[in-house]
Amino acid sequence: MARNVAFSLPNLLTYARILAVPAVTACFYFDGMTPRWIALAIFIVAAVTDFFDGYLARAWQQQSALGRMLDPIADKLLVAVCLLLLVYKGDIGGWSLIAAIIILCREILVSGLREFLAELRVSVPVTKLAKWKTTVQLVALALLLAGPAGEVILPGTTLAGLVALWIAAMLTLYTGYDYFRAGIGHLIEE
Repeated sequence: MARNVAFSLPNLLTYARILAVPAVTACFYFDGMTPRWIALAIFIVAAVTDFFDGYLARAWQQQSALGRMLDPIADKLLVAVCLLLLVYKGDIGGWSLIAAIIILCREILVSGLREFLAELRVSVPVTKLAKWKTTVQLVALALLLAGPAGEVILPGTTLAGLVALWIAAMLTLYTGYDYFRAGIGHLIEE
C-alpha cells in the first residue's frame, strides 16, 4: 500500500476514530463528572470525523480500499463500545437494553450481509435514512455519555438520550430491513 494512501488525512481521521474507542473506555474507569465530560468530548470529536473522513476522501479524490474497509469498522467499534459502557454504568438498562440490542444486532447482521454481497460483487449503497439513523444514534449516545454530568447542567439529558436511543433503534430496524430486502434476491440465487 502506498504510504500517501495510508497516511492521507481521511484515513488519519478514521484511525483517530478507532483510537477514540480505548480513550472513551478509559474514562469509564474513573468516577466523577470530569471523566464523563472528557468521554463526551472525545466521542463528539470522533463522531465529527465520521462525516469528514468520507467527505474529504471524496472531495480530494483520496478514496481508498483501506478507507472503505476501516470506516464502517471504526463506526461500529465506537457505537458498540459506547453502548456496552453505558450498559455497564447503568445508563442504559431495563427496557432500553432492548434498543441497544437491536442496534448491535443490526450492525452485525448488516455487516455480514454486506460482506456476503461483496463476494458476489454486489454493492448495497447507504441510504439517506441510514445516514439519519446514524445521526440519531450518535446524538443518543452523546446525551447518554454525558449522563449524570449532563443532568447537572440540563435536567432530562438522560431521558432525552434514551428516547433518542429508541428512535435510533426503530430507524435501525427499518434500515436493516431495507438492506436485507435489497440483498435477499442475491441470497436466494445462491
